[in-house]
This record gives sequence, structure tokens and C-alpha cells, in this order.
Amino acid sequence: MAPAHWRESVRSYIRAEALPVDKFGHQPRLYALAARLGEDVAHDDDILFASAWMHDLGVFTGHRPEDPAQLARWDHVPYTIARTRQLLPEWGFPAEKLEGVTEAIRTHQPQDEPVTIEAILLRDADILEQLGAIGALRALVKIGRDTRYATFSSVLPVLRKARETLPGKLRLEQARLLAAPRVERMKKLIASIEDEAGELLF
Repeated sequence: MAPAHWRESVRSYIRAEALPVDKFGHQPRLYALAARLGEDVAHDDDILFASAWMHDLGVFTGHRPEDPAQLARWDHVPYTIARTRQLLPEWGFPAEKLEGVTEAIRTHQPQDEPVTIEAILLRDADILEQLGAIGALRALVKIGRDTRYATFSSVLPVLRKARETLPGKLRLEQARLLAAPRVERMKKLIASIEDEAGELLF
């Protein structure tokens, strides 16, 4: 397989496996954001692309437990890393870059401490995806289909927490600049919900 072809294999696989289907949009947006953050930073784009597209494999329906009790305890990262290390070489991904992908996926969540530049780019981009209008959409779509969020009021704390805690976790100055308007949009949305619903949001 020619070196360029592995990227299309990754895209095709994630397009097929990303369920519910709305989860697919996160991957291309995340890679675009991470690449934007990395425009003036020396990094390996193969590692960034692969980790951005593969990082959430373990949260897709069919890859995560269906039992609610098991799902509540599920850590998708080890599963995602194991499957990524299996699949990428089959598609022609450079074997010497697998460790870089593993490290980026391992430390992509807000509570993690990334070390490599690709991991920092991925994590900052993933935090940005949890802010603003897109972050709100990604949270609100879970209402009624995620056992943690049965009602509108159950997801509002998620939006508040994202607005209050996530911007301070960003590492890169460019990411902080991009976060500022997203935070303002999220503030306005939360204020509008509270203004319109008052104490009657269910």
C-alpha cells in the first residue's frame, strides 16, 4: 500500500464505525483544529492525523460496553490504543510512529499531562471542541440517549463546568486565543437557557 493511502483507510474506517453517526464530525474538525494550532510548531503530521482520527474509537457504539453498569466504569483509552496499534500497521502506517500515536491518545483528555508536541496539539484541540457552540451541541445531543443525561437540566452542569474549567487547561497561546470567543458563546447560551426557563428547566 502506498504511504498516502493509509489516511484514506483511517477516514473510511472511522466513518463506518462512528456511531451514533453524529460522532463522525468530531474527527475531521479535531484534526483541522490541531493542524491549525500546529501551523507554526514543528510536529509530525502523520502522528497528529492518526491520533486525531483514532482517539475516540472506544466511545463508539459497538466498541464500548452496552451494559450501563459496565459502561459507567469504561475507560475507552486502553481499548482505543490497543485497536489503533493493531489497525494502523494493517493500513500501511509507519511502524516507527506508532509510539507517538499511542502517547497522543493516552494523554488527550483534559485531566491528562501531555508531553510530546503532537499530544499537546491534540489535547488542546480536543478541549476547544468541548467549548463554544460545537461543545454545546456535542453535550446537548446526549440528552435522552446517554444514561447520565436524561433531562435538559442534567446536561446544564456539563456546559457550566466546561466553560469554567477547560480554558485554564489549555497549553498553547493560540489555543487560548481561539477559546476566548467560544467561552463567550457558551456563557451567552447558558444565560439564555437560564433566562428563558427560570426554575422550570426539566
